[in-house]
Amino acid sequence: MKLSSKGRYALQAVFDLAYHNAGRAAQIRDICDRQAIPARFLEQVFRDLKRAGIVRSKRGPRGGYELALETNALRIGDVVRAIEGPMSLAQLDGKALGSSSGEVLREVMTTLAEKIEGVFDEITIADLCGRAERLGLARTAGARYVYAI
Repeated sequence: MKLSSKGRYALQAVFDLAYHNAGRAAQIRDICDRQAIPARFLEQVFRDLKRAGIVRSKRGPRGGYELALETNALRIGDVVRAIEGPMSLAQLDGKALGSSSGEVLREVMTTLAEKIEGVFDEITIADLCGRAERLGLARTAGARYVYAI
């Protein structure tokens, strides 16, 4: 399994909304500045996150994006699936591996994918915020801050 740049950007953006904005809407340019994410990618990310019900947009002078779910109910697995789709490991072709070995390896890969997905679903956005607090990361909205995931 490989997390794409878009998947990493989604996790960074959701973390940013939770950690730096605490219930207030944030504008894309502010998140881009704090997280060093290109604006064109972040717009695509938010479109997908909005479609998945993870964020919502607000219009007006104090508009922007905000989380649609509580941080303790939002798991990093939810964010990754919204961007990447179902989690899976590399597909194995039974013809290339021989039918018996292909079947065995497919079963092992399915088990591994389920375990990886379970770990992603154990960690909430609230957990990420707690880790950031323990690391002493500033919550200053104007500060440039990159949280690499």
